Amino acid sequence: MLFNAFLLALREIRRNILRSFLTTLGIVIGVASVIAMVMLGDGATASITNELSKLGTNMLILQPGQERRGRMFSTDRASPPFREADLKAIRNEIAGVKAVAPVSTKNGVTAVFGSASYATTVHGTTNDYLIARSWRVVSGREFLESELRAGKAVCILGETARKELFDALDPIGSFVRLDRFSCEVVGVLEAKGASTFGMDQDDLVMLPIELFERRIAGNKEIRTVFISLDPAADSANIIAETNSLLRELRKLRADQMSNFNIRDTKELADTFTATTRTLTLLLGGIAAISLLVGGIGIMNIMLVSVTERTREIGIRLAIGALEREVLTQFLVEAVTLSSLGGLVGIALGLLVAIGVTQGFDIPYVFNETIVFLSFGFSMFVGIVFGFFPARKAARLDPIEALRHE
Repeated sequence: MLFNAFLLALREIRRNILRSFLTTLGIVIGVASVIAMVMLGDGATASITNELSKLGTNMLILQPGQERRGRMFSTDRASPPFREADLKAIRNEIAGVKAVAPVSTKNGVTAVFGSASYATTVHGTTNDYLIARSWRVVSGREFLESELRAGKAVCILGETARKELFDALDPIGSFVRLDRFSCEVVGVLEAKGASTFGMDQDDLVMLPIELFERRIAGNKEIRTVFISLDPAADSANIIAETNSLLRELRKLRADQMSNFNIRDTKELADTFTATTRTLTLLLGGIAAISLLVGGIGIMNIMLVSVTERTREIGIRLAIGALEREVLTQFLVEAVTLSSLGGLVGIALGLLVAIGVTQGFDIPYVFNETIVFLSFGFSMFVGIVFGFFPARKAARLDPIEALRHE
């Protein structure tokens, strides 16, 4: 019975193909919008997760001053900076710490090699920075311990800085001038690319922190510290221990607020992920409203169809068709219309998601759950909005229906 009802529904749809297409357009747009929005949101979430992992996995970021919401790297100049003694205490007294990397930064430093000149960012740090950031030296080597202790004039280039200054030349062993002094290039970092936050992570020159403090900063202030943790370490415990240790080293009383903050990159990732998921659900919910609009369109056209086919319905009832058979026929027709719209909407939504993710260079994440939910919801819309017209058709008086012109 259902199969015959389905065949009759297809015949009626083909009979008014343009009207059927316009009727299902709301369903098509609704399903396509929901699928595209959710998959784009999933792609954005994956992109942010990937970019945060490039900052370094299982890592804490230590800075002076109170935490400022919405800012990942910001220091408070009014709060005292960290000292080398603070870093040594963290290394020696906190279990589960793999690397402690001080980072001092200056932007807009002019790097010169030959006729090439380029304004870049200079980081004064140690080899622990590479461990904390999960960064490899792909050409040359890391700093030697003797170079770090003496603050020797050596440097490691990021890929962007290497390309701008040397192009196709091998930079290892060459000397680059940074403002008023020259340093020997001993290594080149692997390329990480631009981050989701718009920063070119490869646009940097690494110097030993002693050299940076002596020739660029003119002081020994350390305002950012990256702390890399062992994979099995409990970050919450390490944060608590580090907080207690630094309060003691900074001689803070129990009633005083901490003049430093510790951030966990995992918590940052969780926060950004939760935000993007909330926005995805919001946008998906807004897009789903068009499914309801499409359902109203189906109800409208099915009511028109009942009016147009009143005589046909009367004949079927007069020759013995049951009310439930007539109801089933029109309900199947409504569900078929909405299901066809759902299938077309799925195809369109997937194409839009693929196109936009490629255009914005974010990962394409196929979400089979939202595909099945969207199709199921389109069928549900057909049942809900097709029931009233179907019931109206089934309850027609055969005699009155036969008199209908």
